[in-house]
Amino acid sequence: MTGAGGADADEGADGLMEPPAAAEKNGTVKLKVLEEDEEQTKFTGLNKEELLRVAGSPGWVRTRWALLLVFWIGWLGMLVGAVLIILRAPVCRELPPTDWWNEGPLLQIRNLQAFMMMMTPSLSLSGLEQKVSTLSGLKLKGLVIGPIHAAPADDPMNLEFEEISPEFGNLEQFKRLLQTAHRKGETRSPWCSTELLNRFTMKLLMRRISMCLQSALVFWLSEGVDGIQLPGVEDLARMVPSLWTDIRAIIQNGTDKVLIGVTETSSAETVSDVLSSTGVDLLLSGVLSASDQTERAHSVQLLYSNHSQTKLAWSLEDLSRDLVKVNQLLLMTLPGTPVFIGGDGIGLKDDVRQTKLRQTLFKEMVLRKRSKCHAVFPLRLQGERGERSFFQSISELRGKERSLLFGDFSLLFNSSSSLAYLRVWDQSTRFLAAFNWAAEEVELQLSGAGLPHHAAVVRSTNTSALPEESSVDLRKLRLGPGQAALVRFPHDG
Repeated sequence: MTGAGGADADEGADGLMEPPAAAEKNGTVKLKVLEEDEEQTKFTGLNKEELLRVAGSPGWVRTRWALLLVFWIGWLGMLVGAVLIILRAPVCRELPPTDWWNEGPLLQIRNLQAFMMMMTPSLSLSGLEQKVSTLSGLKLKGLVIGPIHAAPADDPMNLEFEEISPEFGNLEQFKRLLQTAHRKGETRSPWCSTELLNRFTMKLLMRRISMCLQSALVFWLSEGVDGIQLPGVEDLARMVPSLWTDIRAIIQNGTDKVLIGVTETSSAETVSDVLSSTGVDLLLSGVLSASDQTERAHSVQLLYSNHSQTKLAWSLEDLSRDLVKVNQLLLMTLPGTPVFIGGDGIGLKDDVRQTKLRQTLFKEMVLRKRSKCHAVFPLRLQGERGERSFFQSISELRGKERSLLFGDFSLLFNSSSSLAYLRVWDQSTRFLAAFNWAAEEVELQLSGAGLPHHAAVVRSTNTSALPEESSVDLRKLRLGPGQAALVRFPHDG
């Protein structure tokens, strides 16, 4: 029993020990315990105290100071570099003081009725008011109108400076014209009195006219005109100096009113003396009337050398239609204020020519087949538009380019029939104007310091020969008869 019981007991014991053996073989339980231990020991970062302790270590302190030093050295280096660039850069030239009459061309309307016939059936001031928008679109800065005051023929004692002649309109129409011009923001309207004072040399007449004239100046300036034009200023300043002093005080009293003088002389030396002695803001003369271009170049050079170009004014009365564009380019590129006389010089006759051309072509359409006229009509009209559009393009260009507005003038070449000069301002684009008044082609060989070999055509009176934006060789610049061109090239730095 005992042995059997012992065996049974051993077997029972073995039977009771099987579950622990089975538990030891259960690897899942052991693996779970191991995974939990690993998760408990995973790195989760440093807390605040640990971070402060690490950041305060000598290694990190030295690193931070090194990075901070590199940052400030780089910042100071960039600052020093910027200062050096500014100091070494060429200083921009200070713009000269200018007035509104230096910023664009002026249009002088001597014969109001003849001028209005070009633009509108109305021959009065009201008709001119309707065309202010058209004139402003041509970038004109001022209209010099007159004389339009009442002036009885051969009766100087009864001149009415403060009354408008009924054939031109009335004072209310003139006021509306001024308001319209000022509202456009571009066009000013100086009042013009011509052929009044330079015809009278007697002291009595001078005294009588001086009293009326001073009152008239105050009256018209109070009505809103932007300036006065007077002829024979050298005679007036010499014969009645006190009157001339009063006239200048009335007009040039610190306001933006312009005093325009007119002299009949064409001598550059005399014009220079008159400009110095009278003190007018602008002086119109006949210095450009010379047909010889050498004399013309001498006149321009003399006046430019002795006076500020803000005091110079240029005008031409050459009505040759073949030279309209050439004259436009000449006046617009000379140093000073261009003054165009009448509507012919700015292409306002285009409308009249267009109307007449349409009438002629309409008659041709009646006499010929309609198809043939349709082929001719657009081409002929297109050829007639050039003068006004050319003037407008030159006027817009002059208003945008500093070299043309108040740039330095340098004469490059001149002969009896050819002329070339350069306009330069600081670092702006340079412009070179070349003209040929001869009856045959001419080749200009232009060279010198600062002149490149090639330049781009900006404006040309003959786009067939010299297309705009084409490149030309300044050493062999060819101009056809009666042709002019304006070319440009950049500042070479």
